[in-house]
Amino acid sequence: MRTALNRSLAALLAAGGAALLPASAVAAPSPSPGATPVNRAGTSFLSATPIAAGQPVRVDASIGDHLYWAFPAKAGQVHEITATVTFPKGRSGASTWTVDVFDGLRRRQACTAGAQTPTVDAKASSVTLGCTLREVRPWAEPWSADPLPGTYVIRLSVIDLPEPDLGAPIDVDLLVGTVADRGASADDGELAAPLVPNTKAGTVLNAVPVADPEADDDGDSPADWLPNLGSRWVWTAIGGVLAAVAGVVGFAVTRRPRRR
Repeated sequence: MRTALNRSLAALLAAGGAALLPASAVAAPSPSPGATPVNRAGTSFLSATPIAAGQPVRVDASIGDHLYWAFPAKAGQVHEITATVTFPKGRSGASTWTVDVFDGLRRRQACTAGAQTPTVDAKASSVTLGCTLREVRPWAEPWSADPLPGTYVIRLSVIDLPEPDLGAPIDVDLLVGTVADRGASADDGELAAPLVPNTKAGTVLNAVPVADPEADDDGDSPADWLPNLGSRWVWTAIGGVLAAVAGVVGFAVTRRPRRR
């Protein structure tokens, strides 16, 4: 009887442990069948290379480069980012790498799992980075930093390394996977529009703008030459007149009468 009870307790504990496993442990990301590989990366937020979940990325870069990619995310999704950096032989020292994720407002998002900032010694031939994001919410308070639907930007970079290793060639393999998709939850709210970075903030003027002739004609009226009533020029003129009057009155009072 005691053996049966122990077996039942072990089964319950195993079932509870399986229920508490994170989504990344249940379903690891894998490339989508037939997905077109991406072989380039951006160098800033504005030039981030767009990719999709399940689309493999493989680029050639140099140590010290900041690499950027952008991917879309919908409400209810949980994304896991994995990256592998392969080094050349003969590095001079240890290095520390990091993978950061930002939302459409360039707010840095926290990772719930994964080696986000690993350090490798000089003998290592590669380093693996990972970041599992929180579930995307359909809405959130303006003051919160909860992940919302929109475009997310990935930045892969090195933050600490010996100076002689700068510029050495590396190979980067990256994959964004959707490890969970619960769809729109029962939250009482919905985001009006996805958070998408503004990559077209303005236009570049290639030539000096020409002034409007009609605007110049309207500005030549005599009233434009008159100072404003509240300007310091008006008060300066009034002060000058009062000073002149005071000078004349003072001279008339203090002058001596002329003798004949």
